[in-house]
Amino acid sequence: MFLPLHDQNPLKVIPFQIVTFCVILLCVVVFLYQRYLPGEQERALIVSFGMLPAVLFEQRQLAPELVMLPAELTLLSSMFLHGGWLHLIGNMAFLWVFGDNIEDSMGHWRFLVFYCACGMFASLAHALAETDSITPLIGASGGVAGVLGAYLVLHPRVRIILLVLLKWPLFLPAYLMIGLWVGLQIYSILFSSDVTTAWWAHIGGFVAGVMLIPFVKRSSVPLFDRGSRH
Repeated sequence: MFLPLHDQNPLKVIPFQIVTFCVILLCVVVFLYQRYLPGEQERALIVSFGMLPAVLFEQRQLAPELVMLPAELTLLSSMFLHGGWLHLIGNMAFLWVFGDNIEDSMGHWRFLVFYCACGMFASLAHALAETDSITPLIGASGGVAGVLGAYLVLHPRVRIILLVLLKWPLFLPAYLMIGLWVGLQIYSILFSSDVTTAWWAHIGGFVAGVMLIPFVKRSSVPLFDRGSRH
C-alpha cells in the first residue's frame, strides 16, 4: 500500500548506520544468490534455511540432506532470505528509512543484537500461531517490524515521506504511518485470506521492538520525542 522514502530525522551520535547498511547488503547478496540457483536448488535452500514451525516443534523432520542448521537457528537464518523482488525491496526500504535512527539510539553492536532478537521473536510468534505448518517462513519483516516498534516509542512525531500505491507522495507523522501499518496487520489477521504473509510474525516483531527499546537505548535518548521539535 505504501513505501517509506525518507524521514526528517537526522542522526545525532553515529556518523553512519553501518549495521543497517550491512544487513541490507547481506539480504541483497543472499537474494541474488537465490536467484542464481536453479529452481530446485533455490527451493532446497529456502527449506534448509527457512523456519518451518512443524520442524521447529519436532512434529516433522526434514530429509537429512536438507538439514543445514539446528531448527532453532533457522529462527535467525530465515531473516536473510526473501521470496521475490517486491518482498526484498519493501523490507529493505523500511529498514533503510527507520533503521538508522534506531541504530543511532543504541550504537552499532547493540542494534545488531536488537534487530536479530526482534526477528527471532517474530519467527517464534509465527511458529506458535502455525505450529503444524511445513511452509518455510522467510524474510526480514519481523526484524523490520521490531525497528518500527522502537521508532514509534522513540520518534512518534517525526514526519515521514511515503509513496502511496507507488504513485503519490504523502507526508505523515510516524505515529500515524506506523499506526496504519499496525492496523493493517491486525485487519489481515482477522479478515484476510492471504496465507502467504506471516502476519503474526509482524505483530511479534513489533511487540518485541516496543518492549525492548526502553532497555537497550542510550540513557540520553528520550522516549516519545520528549524535548524534540519536529
